[in-house]
Amino acid sequence: MAEYTLEQKKSFTLTGYGFSIQSNFQDMAALQKEKAEFWGGLKADGRFAKLKGAAKNDREWSVNEVYQGKPWNYFAVESGKTVADATRIIEFPESEYIVVGGNGDKETLFDELTYRAFGEVLSQNTDYAYIGGPNATFRKDNGDGTFYGEFWVPVVKK
Repeated sequence: MAEYTLEQKKSFTLTGYGFSIQSNFQDMAALQKEKAEFWGGLKADGRFAKLKGAAKNDREWSVNEVYQGKPWNYFAVESGKTVADATRIIEFPESEYIVVGGNGDKETLFDELTYRAFGEVLSQNTDYAYIGGPNATFRKDNGDGTFYGEFWVPVVKK
């Protein structure tokens, strides 16, 4: 099982641009392609820079949630100011969170940490269960071409 920690997190809010996922979650290549196309569009049309300009820190977040019955993915930041055309303000509850951390490549780190959390930690963990709601991964530049990231998923004791 992948290494993880159990941490109590205070409630927090992220501001993001998002899209409704069309790919099957079992088709990782299609899912990665869909996310890459969306995120590439954010950079091309200036929304990426707008979010980064509103950020309180250098963490870049990928958020997954089911919203209005559909799976969504967002690029988000901890915003220090309002972003008027943001897709959504995403509220995370105060809760215990399973945290899976690691270093890797900027473009693959989000998906690697998400897979480790859901494919290894949560699927093999007999003490805690995912409570639903949004889950998120952040990444930040290590300054040497690699990135550090953490996947946070809210859980309850079984």
